[in-house]
Amino acid sequence: MADPTTFQFNLPRGRDWPREPLNERIHEAAWAVAGDCSSLRGAPPAEAVRVMVIHATAGSSTAGAVSVMKEGRASFHWIVPGKDEKEHGAYVWATCAERLAAWHVRRSCAHPDICAGATNLNRLSLGIEIVNRQDGRDFFSPWQIEATAEIVRYAAGKYPNLAHVVSHARLDPDRRTDPGHIFPWTEFKAMVLD
Repeated sequence: MADPTTFQFNLPRGRDWPREPLNERIHEAAWAVAGDCSSLRGAPPAEAVRVMVIHATAGSSTAGAVSVMKEGRASFHWIVPGKDEKEHGAYVWATCAERLAAWHVRRSCAHPDICAGATNLNRLSLGIEIVNRQDGRDFFSPWQIEATAEIVRYAAGKYPNLAHVVSHARLDPDRRTDPGHIFPWTEFKAMVLD
């Protein structure tokens, strides 16, 4: 089984990524509270964004993920709906403005291969939550993997400094395992880069 603490790849420099719109809808409940669980980046997103972090919810629904935002504990920029949700196969949810630093990685987290070991990576990153129970039996659907890859490609076309695609576990290996050992990282990487 794959070790999610090793999940990382770097985007090729100088590639001409397509500038296509993302198939997303604003999640009104999340959007309404995003300002309470995010902060300013400190630089315009076109300069600041360097990292895309892939998460899994460890829950079974978008509503469960949004409840974390409502409690002010964390936030993220997108949610990829679960297999049992009506939005699955149709679109992803936008949950926080990309101009804001969502709170999806602990401030102290760092890795020497990512942004030269910088901390406070929320200011330099975008976060994607994929609805998945993280119980080792809830497999990610092909659409979830493709939708996540689509978000990364969209961001690569929009943010010229985006360089790293990593798992949450890579940044916080002592506390996090997401997106988990059954996430098909190799296939996901191929979808992003093909």
